[in-house]
Amino acid sequence: MMSLERMLMGSALLLMLGNAHALDGNKIFTEGGSQAGAMPCVACHGADGLGMAAAGFPRLAGLPAAYTRKQLEDFKRASRSHPVMEPVAKALTDAEIDAVSQALAAMPAPAPTVAHRSEMPSNPAQKLALQGAWERQIPACVSCHGPAGSGVGDAFPPLAGQPAAYLKAQLLAWQGGTRHNDPNDLMGHIAKSLTADEVQSVAEYFAGLSPEVKP
Repeated sequence: MMSLERMLMGSALLLMLGNAHALDGNKIFTEGGSQAGAMPCVACHGADGLGMAAAGFPRLAGLPAAYTRKQLEDFKRASRSHPVMEPVAKALTDAEIDAVSQALAAMPAPAPTVAHRSEMPSNPAQKLALQGAWERQIPACVSCHGPAGSGVGDAFPPLAGQPAAYLKAQLLAWQGGTRHNDPNDLMGHIAKSLTADEVQSVAEYFAGLSPEVKP
């Protein structure tokens, strides 16, 4: 008869083997999760995780793991809405969300662009980005998202180099109330204060800041 100790060791090994896929973030990125509907991230976000600008799919590579994890959890709870990402996030287990978030954070990402807030804006979009419109209680984008929109911490993601279509879609989502997962509804307030032309132009401005990818 098999000893209890050997049985327990065998069960533990099977459990580890069964969870190996779920804990392999890179495999989840390229092949998808363990449950039906958990499509691979690579299908929309590219083999390098740098997104697909033509389709408006954002860069995920190099984003803080805590930020990506929160977005996936918010898609799962529907506090952030998207017809593709909601079912994908709901099909991922908590362990898979954690694993793929860590894997994406470790991928090579664009290096921050050198920029100075003291430079004189050359157009209205740059003025909004660098100086804001305080007469309408709109802070400068770089006040939260860092120099040249390079991102700050886990709550304020990079804007530089993200597709204009993606940035515009997020601002419109905040305007329309279909996205409401930011701290203190800060972006909801800002987005609702922007005109349609400003949404378009500021999205194009940050999309045009395309830094080089660092290894």
